[in-house]
Amino acid sequence: MKSEVKLALFATLFFGAAGGVFSSTISNYLADVQHLDAGQRGWLEFPRELPGFLIIFVSGALLVFLRETQMAAFAMLFTCIGSLGLAFLPSNVAGLVAFTMIWSLGDHIIFAVESPIALRLARDGAEGKRLGQFGGARNIGTILGVAVVYVLAKLLGDRYSLLYTFASACALTAGVLYWRLRVGREDQRSSRIVLRKKYSLFYLISALFGLHKQIFLVFGGWVLVKKYDVPVSTIALLFFIAATLGVIFRPLMGEIIDWLGERTVLSADEFVLALVCLSYAFASDLVPKPYDVYLLYATYILDSLLYALRVARTTYLKKIAVAPTDITSSAAVGVTIEHALSMSLPVFSGYIWVTWGYRWVFLLAASIAAAGFFVCLRIRVPKSAEPVGPLAPESEEGF
Repeated sequence: MKSEVKLALFATLFFGAAGGVFSSTISNYLADVQHLDAGQRGWLEFPRELPGFLIIFVSGALLVFLRETQMAAFAMLFTCIGSLGLAFLPSNVAGLVAFTMIWSLGDHIIFAVESPIALRLARDGAEGKRLGQFGGARNIGTILGVAVVYVLAKLLGDRYSLLYTFASACALTAGVLYWRLRVGREDQRSSRIVLRKKYSLFYLISALFGLHKQIFLVFGGWVLVKKYDVPVSTIALLFFIAATLGVIFRPLMGEIIDWLGERTVLSADEFVLALVCLSYAFASDLVPKPYDVYLLYATYILDSLLYALRVARTTYLKKIAVAPTDITSSAAVGVTIEHALSMSLPVFSGYIWVTWGYRWVFLLAASIAAAGFFVCLRIRVPKSAEPVGPLAPESEEGF
């Protein structure tokens, strides 16, 4: 078990490095190389998120033949191909859509199986802690990825071809490591996707999470790039700071989830997200220049840190799962439901931005977060799974 955990953590680290490069450069890449405006940026999210909507069917088909670790390896192969395509793609809409969808397919497959893999390597009662450790490893990878972006941008300028080639190499390395994992070989693979009424609250939370997540992913960085002319090196630096803080924050939040429970953590997350949305909308009104952009920097970092709390949905799913085989398939259902709504929201948000201004985009996100707060208050877990206080340190065998 100990060697499997280490191998999985290294795979997660390289996956995080590839994601760090992509996430810290995509807004500048689309503005500088592809010359998109806010409306076009919103429209691009439809094909980019389409693989997320289809993940229920993709996962259902792959689970017939593959276990979660093998699915993760294939996901990294798709990410590698997509990154290479973007690395050498000229300003071309068809190619942009095609390679973005390939990259996105890998990204969504890995997020559907990453948490189930970590849960297989966790002891009962310490699921949040294990997921937090994997989140910390992903953040270390993100640190390495954005550090490469920052250094190369300062030394060579915005060389996106070089950056995305590096990202593809990291993804390929992660794929090899995932393929070597043996966890799950002893279990019979699930050959069907499960839909249960018992999981309806999990599905609803996933949908609301997808809505405000897409607004932040698409327009959080877009505000900085388009309204404040923030360069790619600064965006990379913000990612670096957020990822560095996340190395400590993610494992800590995992233990807090185990201690306080999903209801408290997810409700608090939605409340803080509403405040984050209002900061995006009214930063220039709250503080004078140039401190308004500094407030947005802090908001951007906080937004990135809060994303770590998504693992609480997975621990909640495990606690209410009828059978262990339900976790991966139900996580895939959650991703599909999440994207069924989030696919069209950026298009609508882009229209709002162009028509009424960017503030209304984040006011919409704030209202979604407020709705999510009341939904999360409805979370209940079985008595045997309720948190009872800080966990005792894990034994060597537990590691």
